[in-house]
Amino acid sequence: NRIISGLSLGTLVVEASLNSGSLITARLALEHNREVFAMPGSIHNVQARGCHLLLREGACLVEQVQDVLDALRLPLTAALEEPEASAQSAPDTPLWRWLGTDPVSPDWLAQQSGLGVPEVLQQLLDLELDGRVLAAPAGYCRRQP
Repeated sequence: NRIISGLSLGTLVVEASLNSGSLITARLALEHNREVFAMPGSIHNVQARGCHLLLREGACLVEQVQDVLDALRLPLTAALEEPEASAQSAPDTPLWRWLGTDPVSPDWLAQQSGLGVPEVLQQLLDLELDGRVLAAPAGYCRRQP
């Protein structure tokens, strides 16, 4: 943790419980005079409590890549730019309606959509390959533009 935080320009914490090793890395980053960034999460998610603690203690709020680049005064290069996903229409799948910013399980999606689990998993894979869905430890969620 000490080496990573020392080599980096900053440390971004996306998910962390209150006793997470990510908080140790964030503390070490501060000791190295590096920026600490945190992404907020749902108040109901115990894995977001560490990020909320960091934000209360003064970490930079991150909602998108540009927030980190601005704080570090780094220009956005063409290599980092992503195609405009927002210009595309909503995918033609009943799952899209049930996917949001908080991860949900394939089993839950199958119950909500009325599809079988194998069909749900196939559609989730297709959406992930299209760059519209992210696979997280807790399930699947929409990818934010």
